[in-house]
Amino acid sequence: MKYVMGIDLGTSGVKAILVDENGKVCCEASKPYRLIQDKPGYCEQNPEDWVEQTIAAMKELMTRQPVQRLHVEGISFSGQMHGLVLLDEFRQVLRPAILWNDTRTTAQCTTITEKLRDRLQKITKNHALEGFTLPKLLWVKEHEPDIDQKIDMFLLPKDYVRFRLTGAIHTDYSDAAGTLLLDISGQTWSQEICQAFDISLHICPPLVSSETEVGTLLPQVAREIGIKDTKVFAGGADNACGAIGAGILSSGHTLCSIGTSGVILSYEENHNRELQGNLHLFHHAKKDAFYTMGVTLSAGYSLDWTKSLLAPNESFKELLDGVADVAPGANGLLFTPYLVGERTPYADSIIRGSLIGLDSRHERVHIVRAVLEGITFSLNESMALFRQAGKEIDTIVSIGGGARSKTWLQMQADIFQTEVIQLENEQGPALGAAMLAAVGCGWYQSLEACADQFIHQAAVFAPNQQHVDVYDHLFRLYQSIYTSTRDIHAGLEPYRSI
Repeated sequence: MKYVMGIDLGTSGVKAILVDENGKVCCEASKPYRLIQDKPGYCEQNPEDWVEQTIAAMKELMTRQPVQRLHVEGISFSGQMHGLVLLDEFRQVLRPAILWNDTRTTAQCTTITEKLRDRLQKITKNHALEGFTLPKLLWVKEHEPDIDQKIDMFLLPKDYVRFRLTGAIHTDYSDAAGTLLLDISGQTWSQEICQAFDISLHICPPLVSSETEVGTLLPQVAREIGIKDTKVFAGGADNACGAIGAGILSSGHTLCSIGTSGVILSYEENHNRELQGNLHLFHHAKKDAFYTMGVTLSAGYSLDWTKSLLAPNESFKELLDGVADVAPGANGLLFTPYLVGERTPYADSIIRGSLIGLDSRHERVHIVRAVLEGITFSLNESMALFRQAGKEIDTIVSIGGGARSKTWLQMQADIFQTEVIQLENEQGPALGAAMLAAVGCGWYQSLEACADQFIHQAAVFAPNQQHVDVYDHLFRLYQSIYTSTRDIHAGLEPYRSI
């Protein structure tokens, strides 16, 4: 039997899976790493932690499945998008990586928008938002000039890990599309944007397709992990790989992915769709394809936060006990998941979360239900934008934390007003990375053929019309909270650093 390995470099940890040629996940391992949040709005990580924990996860797979160690034919990667890793001429890391959910770059986003105006959207198909990579580069240029002078290359998180494992430097189009430096149409780094901000094209890594073979493991790394003669493939951005792992490979297919952030993603054949409301358009990890996407910054993170406050010593299953018995509307309670600001549809780094309607009769279970509903309402704002743009959405594949609870899956069907599909063996972006390796190794002629073998439905959740009617009304109330509280949160902003 032959095997491939899929590695997903997430925000809170790395996950590695071993998959055989029939699509069976034989083994998985996860390793955590810490966030560095020294100031309000700052979110960084030490790239060395990624490397150490990735190698540890790969070693664990080989230790638990020693028979397979000589039969791992390919490895590929998925990774958190937008994060800025800076290297000097000796390929040493210059500072901690600035992550996708870091919001310090509002001023730089304003500068980018004012300088490039409509050219930014024309070239990159996206607006300037704090999460993207270019604003981070400009922040370093402005606030850390000594480091800026030493920059010889920037990389995205998964690409740095792959570089440390192989010695080869590349990035793929799906991850490059999230930097705000890529000419989407030309599939090249934008000389115009680089020149506008005095950024040398030299620091931009070589571009390759996600299925490209970029090398093999360095000898010392291969020995440490316990495998050899294994091909390494470029891989893709986490959302692009998540789409592959959920079979979002043709028009009409839509994905709901709930991890730390939440994503509504829809397949696109080309890059010419007109977008609104801060929807994004990026390259897919499938060659010559694209996807549009809306993002909720604090999706699963909102549930993590709730658990840390209300049930720090309980499991998520225990936290959700009783939620199914609470009627839609959480006994008159609404939650907005703006814990670190919001991206779609508002692109507001100052807005913060709200619990609206609290009274003395509310219990923990009502708050938990309201949090789940609020996360789903936020994702539904992206769904509404897709539908306004004329997209037909008949079914949604749900992956991530939101796919592990039948109550939450039914809630998604009721709020999205469409069938929601749960997968039989949902491994998210890690599976998408493994599928890229499987196709790269020649096991299958296409990702579609691989998906037929690797991906299977487990259940379908249909909307409950009574719940649909209730949620339709509550969603309109939810949408009014942003405009009603925006000025209040702006007034509170000066006090948050205290």
